[in-house]
Amino acid sequence: MTSTSTTNPSFNTLADSTLLLRTAIAQGDLAALLAELSNQLHQQAAVLTKLPASGDVMKAQQALLKMQSLMPRFQSSVDSLAHERQALHALYEVGQTISSTLELAEVLNQVMDRIIQLTGAERSFLMLKDEDTGEMEVSVARNVDRAVMAQADFSVSRTIVQQVATEGKPVATTNAQADPRFASQESVVAYSLRSILCVPLIVRDRVTGVIYADNRIRTGLFGDKERDLLAAFANQAAIAIDNARLFDRVRQQLAAITMMKNLMDNVFASITSGVITTDMDDRVTLFNRAAEGILGISSHQALEHLYRETVPLAVDFQPWIDEVKQNHTVVSRDVERVLPVRGKVELSINFAPLRGEGEGEVSGVALVVEDLTEKRRMEAEQRFIKDTFKRYAPPAVVEQLLRDPSQLKLGGIRKPIAILFCDIRGFTSFSEHLAPEALVEVLNTYLAMAADAVLEFEGVLDKFIGDAVMGLFNVPLDQTHYTLRAVKAALKMQADIKAYHARTGVERHLNFGVGINAGDAVVGNIGTEQQRNYSAIGDGVNYAKRLQENAKGGQILISEAAYRHVEDLVDVIELPPLPVKGRSTPEVVYEVVGLKQ
Repeated sequence: MTSTSTTNPSFNTLADSTLLLRTAIAQGDLAALLAELSNQLHQQAAVLTKLPASGDVMKAQQALLKMQSLMPRFQSSVDSLAHERQALHALYEVGQTISSTLELAEVLNQVMDRIIQLTGAERSFLMLKDEDTGEMEVSVARNVDRAVMAQADFSVSRTIVQQVATEGKPVATTNAQADPRFASQESVVAYSLRSILCVPLIVRDRVTGVIYADNRIRTGLFGDKERDLLAAFANQAAIAIDNARLFDRVRQQLAAITMMKNLMDNVFASITSGVITTDMDDRVTLFNRAAEGILGISSHQALEHLYRETVPLAVDFQPWIDEVKQNHTVVSRDVERVLPVRGKVELSINFAPLRGEGEGEVSGVALVVEDLTEKRRMEAEQRFIKDTFKRYAPPAVVEQLLRDPSQLKLGGIRKPIAILFCDIRGFTSFSEHLAPEALVEVLNTYLAMAADAVLEFEGVLDKFIGDAVMGLFNVPLDQTHYTLRAVKAALKMQADIKAYHARTGVERHLNFGVGINAGDAVVGNIGTEQQRNYSAIGDGVNYAKRLQENAKGGQILISEAAYRHVEDLVDVIELPPLPVKGRSTPEVVYEVVGLKQ
């Protein structure tokens, strides 16, 4: 026996739970009344059997038997009503349950559990139409998996599903093996398919899926009532599933929008340039993290407020923002101002129109603020390094300082250094016999030999003082064996002078007196805003100068402190203690004669 339906009875206007409760009470009263009537009929039948036989007794007995024969029909009707009431109650509960959540997976699982409960099916599954491909895909199942659905015994089920999905009409069969529609399906006989029920899920006259249920053992399980009940249930389930799918799509879109917003926030937060946007009413709509740091205010202070009221430099910005709004052009400006939080800053700002929805429309203005303050500071610092050290320090030291200017402590620090002073002996009397041009040539020749020696051992030329040279070691970068470097530089001077003497006439023979000390000194950028030099000051510097003043031509004198740094590497002669201006006792002094072999 088969049945199909062109209409889906709707139970969407079910009575509330109070009506269902009253129906249950009335049904109970009716069942009790039938039981009482049946009992009374049995009692009357027993009484009639004890009466003498007569025509009236016979008529009464016949009437009683007829009434007793009707009792099973009455009971069947009551049972049917009870079944319908249970179905209605189950349908009511289903509506309550599947409408209690918008989680798609939870809705689908609840629908599947209720199908088994309502129909007594052995197997069931629910398919939904993919919104992109239009193909039916299994979303949830009970007692059947995808592997089983792919087997040959499931072909009849796939045929029914396709029919219901295409026609949008429910299909029910109480015995698939006897159904002429499936006579050609060998699998119906081979795999003993019997009761089958399949109904469409319809939302706004569009099939969105199907519900399938079957039983391979029992026949007559799905009749018109079961079909209509499942169809009514499907109407409710279709709406609930559609709502859940809609909710899921909205949630996915919200998640995507949130992710994009977070991505944009992260992008704007990671941009080192300040980014500010305003609408056509001059309210700030975006104020990124870099803008906070550059302008010294938080985004909370600026967002949704008029930029003129909250943003520093608004007075400067206003004419340029107005120009962009009026002319729809890009404006670039460099400004140097003093901000309350940061002090003096140098900024480069680009003002550009924000495109609106319509062609040629402007929805606001975007400001991109480049903070040039640190860049300008570093440029000035590098210029200072080049100007200060390029001529007075080895190229390797200059390059290292340019790569990492932080190594240079321009503010002044105290550190151990070696100080070398050298002076040309007898230059004053020598200069009396030469023309100025020749004198300068000779002076520069000797000073160049001294300077080259200092630079070769990575010392820094502090200054030229007339016919004297001052060199520093262990500055501005830390050095190993810095005192030994100073001694080697002094020895190289003497060696270069001897070589020069061998090439020139005796009339140009001069010599350096050299003094070297090691000790702490303050080194840094010393001078005024207009003229500064990288130099060293302190008693140790003065003592090196005193040693140089006491050195004879061709002689290298080093202090006790300097000697302790190089005593294992240098051959020396200890000289008598030397009285030094500003010191209470004579100082031990050594003359360097060469490096130890």
